[in-house]
Amino acid sequence: MSDEIEKKYYSISEVASKLSVTASLIRFWESQFPKIKPQKNKNGIRQYTKQDLEKLQTIHFLVKEKGYTLQGANDVISQKTSKIDNVVQVIKELSEIKDFLIILKKTLAFSEQTKS
Repeated sequence: MSDEIEKKYYSISEVASKLSVTASLIRFWESQFPKIKPQKNKNGIRQYTKQDLEKLQTIHFLVKEKGYTLQGANDVISQKTSKIDNVVQVIKELSEIKDFLIILKKTLAFSEQTKS
């Protein structure tokens, strides 16, 4: 479990950072995938929900990891296959475990250094 408070909305820079892509790529995907429709505040600033983030993670997985074309990824998403959703969820969970293990490794290394 994460100790972080779950946010209701994410900025485009937060989404881009989570996916390790640029904000311009997020905007481009938004124009290519009709299912990505972030809300905009009164100043026109995009506000992405957790569901938007999950859709973008699926697009990222299909396009960047699996090498799908944009049309191919759009077709897969339109079919609403739960297999892809499951794979994306597993990758997300594994990434969180990896981050935890990296922190643990650094903590253990620091602990060893302070003993010396």
